[in-house]
Amino acid sequence: MTVDLLVAGGGPAGLATALYAARAGLSVLVREPRAGAIDKACGEGLMPGAVARLAALGVDPPGAVLRGIRYESGRRFAEARFHGPPGRGVRRTALHAALLEAVAEAGVEVQASRVVDVRQDEDGVRVDGTRARYLVAADGLHSPLRRRLGLDVPARGPRRYGLRRHVAVAPWRDLVEVHWADDAEAYVTPVGAAEVGVAILTTRRRPYAEQLAAFPDLQERLRGTVTTTVRGAGPLRQRARHPVAGRVLLVGDAGGYVDALTGEGISLALAQADAAVQAVRAGRPEEYATARRSIVRRYRLLTEALLTVSA
Repeated sequence: MTVDLLVAGGGPAGLATALYAARAGLSVLVREPRAGAIDKACGEGLMPGAVARLAALGVDPPGAVLRGIRYESGRRFAEARFHGPPGRGVRRTALHAALLEAVAEAGVEVQASRVVDVRQDEDGVRVDGTRARYLVAADGLHSPLRRRLGLDVPARGPRRYGLRRHVAVAPWRDLVEVHWADDAEAYVTPVGAAEVGVAILTTRRRPYAEQLAAFPDLQERLRGTVTTTVRGAGPLRQRARHPVAGRVLLVGDAGGYVDALTGEGISLALAQADAAVQAVRAGRPEEYATARRSIVRRYRLLTEALLTVSA
């Protein structure tokens, strides 16, 4: 069997890559060892650009309208409202389910297996015995393929971690709220008419309840039923030596990550997926490296600046 593109990883970045590839007329195969919609720790706020890109792919996950972002520290606050179409608060499982449905409708096969062996030559890649012209590694923050290809680079700076759970309370604003405390921020995202997600980003490795206690005003508002267990992720900062290794392209978090502070993870992943497919279709994978640098440049500058200020 030979395909134009094999995608390692069936999360949002990998499935979006498969959708872009199918729309470009490429034969594509996805390999992901976990079945169904997978939950993970994330803020769950889709920026307007992400909502627009998903809509262009025929993906319309249910959620709550987001009009902007509100930053709070004690009695001080600042709001930044979106100009134009709104964003959307979407449960991670709902987003993943919608992408899986779109991939199935596009006729893309998702195989329940993990990519282990990758061997390249001038004409293609052999992935666990399957021949492909190109391979996209979209296997997440701690990408095994990034390490296996020798592209992993030790990250500098403080280690930051994310924790998230949901509470059954009606959203009190149509905004993502960011609450600041020493060594941590709490992100409140409406994800439905009667549910919010609360993610905490921190340098302190402590239980979720202890982290939330640093935000007493917010804690008082969250006196509803906890609807999900705590999920964690980290360290968040990851680095890759290069986003392209021959015929392998790193997409999404696999290609490196700074922090979840700005909430642009899905937007960046979708833009990278599109750029990777364009490079594959042109037969010039090195062009993806240039495109990716342009895509993440503003995010990196802004995120690094905010991390410096909040340190």
